[in-house]
Amino acid sequence: MKLTEKNTNMNRGAAFLSLLFALLFFTIFIRFFYIQATGSVHGEALAAKAEELYESQRTIEAERGKILDNKGEVIAEDKASYKLVAILDDKMTTNPKKPQHVVDIQETAQKLAPLIEMKVSKVEEILSKDLDQVEFGAAGRDISHTMKEEIAKLELPGISFIRDTQRFYPNGLFASHLIGYAQKQEDTGETVGMMGLEKTLEKYLQEEDGYVKYEKDHYNWKLPNSNDEIIAPTNGKDVYLTIDQKIQTFLEDSMNQVVDEFSPEKIIGVVADPKTGKILAMAQRPSFDPNIRNITSYTNDVISYAFEPGSTMKIFTLAAAIEEGVYNGNAMFQSGSYDVEGPDINDHNSGRGWGPITYNEGVQRSSNVAFSIIADKLLGVDRLYQYLNKFGFTSKTGIDLPNEATSKINYNMHRDKVTTAFGQASAVTPIQQIQAATAIANNGKMMKPYAIEKIVNPDDDTVVKETKPKAVGQPISEKTAKEVLDILETVVSSEKGTGKSFRIEGYKVAGKTGTAQIYSPSGGYLSGNDNHVFSFLGMAPKDDPELIVYVAVQKPKLEGKAGSVPVSMIFNTVMKNSLQYLQIDPTEEMESADKSKTVEEGIKLPTLVGMKPTDAEHQLEELGLEPIILGNGQEIIAQYPEVETPIIVNEKVLLQTSENVKMPNMTGWSKRDVMKLGNLIDLSVNSEGSGYVTKQSIKKDSVLKKGDVLSVTLKTTIVKKQTEEKEED
Repeated sequence: MKLTEKNTNMNRGAAFLSLLFALLFFTIFIRFFYIQATGSVHGEALAAKAEELYESQRTIEAERGKILDNKGEVIAEDKASYKLVAILDDKMTTNPKKPQHVVDIQETAQKLAPLIEMKVSKVEEILSKDLDQVEFGAAGRDISHTMKEEIAKLELPGISFIRDTQRFYPNGLFASHLIGYAQKQEDTGETVGMMGLEKTLEKYLQEEDGYVKYEKDHYNWKLPNSNDEIIAPTNGKDVYLTIDQKIQTFLEDSMNQVVDEFSPEKIIGVVADPKTGKILAMAQRPSFDPNIRNITSYTNDVISYAFEPGSTMKIFTLAAAIEEGVYNGNAMFQSGSYDVEGPDINDHNSGRGWGPITYNEGVQRSSNVAFSIIADKLLGVDRLYQYLNKFGFTSKTGIDLPNEATSKINYNMHRDKVTTAFGQASAVTPIQQIQAATAIANNGKMMKPYAIEKIVNPDDDTVVKETKPKAVGQPISEKTAKEVLDILETVVSSEKGTGKSFRIEGYKVAGKTGTAQIYSPSGGYLSGNDNHVFSFLGMAPKDDPELIVYVAVQKPKLEGKAGSVPVSMIFNTVMKNSLQYLQIDPTEEMESADKSKTVEEGIKLPTLVGMKPTDAEHQLEELGLEPIILGNGQEIIAQYPEVETPIIVNEKVLLQTSENVKMPNMTGWSKRDVMKLGNLIDLSVNSEGSGYVTKQSIKKDSVLKKGDVLSVTLKTTIVKKQTEEKEED
């Protein structure tokens, strides 16, 4: 009985185990069948998992497109930089005598923090993390070669660098509100345009990295017969601007001088080619260096700031009256004040006027009364408005730049209609004035302004997009344009003219001054001589204008000086240097009057290679140039700028006489001169600031070698003068 029960129990156990194994086998079979059918486990594809284990991918970096001037000089480009990292894992150290990880957190933080401009406590916090390796956020990115060397000199264990790229602007403060800036994104590491053309042309400038996929073994070595998959990188497109680097530099440097001397609230400057509408230079103050992004205003004032233009508007009222046949320059009128609905309109000398004078003299003296009569009695305010429309003041220019502002022509009250004739009651942008002035300077044909020359694929040089000059109207005839230029020239040349400060020796300038009042937040206009926008819109040479220059200076600290002084400091410098640089001949009468001034006509650099240094020096000094001899040889073996390069008076010319060249004292050199040395000796030049050199990384008389890294600090003119005075002391 007992044996029978035992056998029965064993049979039951065997049956249970058989059933269990059958269920397990069935489950495995179903799972196997599912995997065979779907190729996935837990929603993950097995093939993909295998690829992940036995495939590797390496990024092939692409480059963001460059931004260049009209001659191919780089304005913005990608440049090698470094990312700062700290190794915290002590397993990285194999030789205790040469630790490869951070050993002393406090010492490392105290030495490192000042260089990367971070609090010591913050650095300590980062170095105390329970990680193998850490980074330092924005403070540790875009480290320059110079800064990398300074940090490396500290010999801090565990502090290392990863090579990276950063967006670099070699000219620093240079058309900054036009160019804008780009920066790396925290989350993706991609460089993205954040302002200006860097932002609006993102779709052209943006690069796309490529990659190569290859098969590997479990030791991460590439298999010899790997089937590589290669996706080529796509570089960003290069953008060529109409900006001319030299003319832009003339504008930037002269603005720096006015900032130093007059501390204005705002400066606006534009240079344009009236025959094409090309913008050759565009700048403003305050501005910023896109490398450090010390930005106080994100507005491009040339296109986004509409304000009462003042008397520069009289140019277009005059043109309208001449075109309509109602202007007689020799006719007389009573200056002083003009009776109109509301308060009388007064001339700028407190309504005293100059007695009965001709309309031509009224233009020269910038008489508000003259233009009130023209608008109200001779031309009529309705016809005036038609010409404001023809000259483009009632609509945007459509320039190829972002955020163009809309003008406001206040044509409600009759008095406002009259005062619009001389630049009050209505607000327009500087770029609208530039566009309208092209009609005056270009035989009546008005040209649309533009700043982007072309967009090019750098891989095959194909042009993706190109801008052609475009006429957008003919508001006046060629005859009228010539007559307007003749009258505007007397504003500058006549002793009665308000534009005497804008005379340029050797050239006839046609233009008009402007003094615009500024609205007060409490109503009405601000009082006080400084509280104005002083401006000048000028064209030269008068008989066939090649350049239009507009300058406006808002609220300068004049300290008793005329408002035209800071404006002329910019206009005269930019116009004269630009005409010389473009090799535009002075007037014949000036040439014959003083042959000794041929040096100021703009010249091409002669061949100096092969000459004795003393002979080359003498020849350059006769031309009004400044020779810089480099080396101790007996013969010139290289020169910079090169032969036939257009050059202006007082410019430095570098002459190399031997292979061994010692570093000169560069104090007071402009950035342009520093770059000459870099190009001649093939140095890598880094600069900080704007103006003139006050500090150089390579000491005077150090022997220079090809590829050396030269870093310079530049400051503005006043600092330069102070530095020179200290040296003299």
